Amino acid sequence: MSTSRQGLPRALWALMVGNFVIGTGVMVVPGTLTDISSSLNVSIPQAGQLITAAAILMGLGAPAFASLVAGWDRRRLLTLSLLWYGLLTAACALAPSYAGLLPLRVLAVISPAVFTPQAAACVGLLVRPDQRGRAITFVFLGWSVASVMGMPLSAWIGGTLGWRWAFGLVALMSVASAAWVWREMPNGIRPAALSRQAWQATLGSAPLMLAVGVTLLSAFGQFTLFSYFAPYFLQTLGLGGGALSLMFLWFGAFGLAGNVGMSRWIDHVGAARAVFMSLGLIVLSLLLWPLGQGGVWQQALVLVPWALGCFAVNSAQQARLVHISPALAPATVALNTSAMYAGQAMGAALGGLMIAQGRMLKLNQVGLVVLVFAMALSVLAARTNTGLPIQKRS
Repeated sequence: MSTSRQGLPRALWALMVGNFVIGTGVMVVPGTLTDISSSLNVSIPQAGQLITAAAILMGLGAPAFASLVAGWDRRRLLTLSLLWYGLLTAACALAPSYAGLLPLRVLAVISPAVFTPQAAACVGLLVRPDQRGRAITFVFLGWSVASVMGMPLSAWIGGTLGWRWAFGLVALMSVASAAWVWREMPNGIRPAALSRQAWQATLGSAPLMLAVGVTLLSAFGQFTLFSYFAPYFLQTLGLGGGALSLMFLWFGAFGLAGNVGMSRWIDHVGAARAVFMSLGLIVLSLLLWPLGQGGVWQQALVLVPWALGCFAVNSAQQARLVHISPALAPATVALNTSAMYAGQAMGAALGGLMIAQGRMLKLNQVGLVVLVFAMALSVLAARTNTGLPIQKRS
């Protein structure tokens, strides 16, 4: 298997870029939410249902598809999932109405429910055990890069050309990424099938389930506000078009920096501690959030801690679960992905409800409370895991 200069297989670069495309496609709706709302003549909360509905499908689909595709060769599976993403996202771009867009969007996000967890689950078969933490966080850098390039670009395109062009760009990138995955992934990569015993062992493990709960609360707390960044910044600071894309670019740049730092240091500080520190950064931003209404630069500075922790916590959580039990990685990564998307659905739904009630400026308060609970649960998960036999298998 060919390797890069960093000593990691070149296939990981293809998987990382695949996650970039997946992440850009997931975040294209929050980035263009205002334009979708005005273009299709629907309210902001109704447009936000695109996030909720997609997240529900991704949350339910991740563990279900993990069992359904257990025997598939990962080269073919990951390539086909990206091709499906491209086809359905292109169909979304051509949707004549909101009623037509919603079901197409739900069908499109079958791909994130498959690609992200299955890419992470096969990493263990591509690298040595001592490289596992670094390799997983490297693959998930794609999501951070999506926040740096994909989300700001989507917001800019949506503000200048319209949201349909942003969806079209994601469709083209999906096809190109599929070709790269097909070229670089070796044949014969098949993680162990998820048996009933594997699921029972996963669901019956307190350390694993508590850790998955941290992911659920983390996504829930963040997406209560994150889903509605575009309309929030428009209302409070008058940001739209190019200015909004620059704010997303600022957020994404620090998100990438946080994930790069996580990739380099997680094996030194430990996954559990890394998760706690990342959550603490997000909590700091939410505590300071009201200061952002004072101006663009104040808001930009308040965003920095959140950005540093936002994507880093996802990578650390994936690595944490794999370290607890490498043998159960296909199940735990799928379940963790499900929890992440379920939390996004809950956050987007609650945020939309609050906006409909005229409480957009209170979204950060709800997110803050939920993130504090996530930190407490993370501590409990770490203490529960101490000394358990399941930990010694990592």
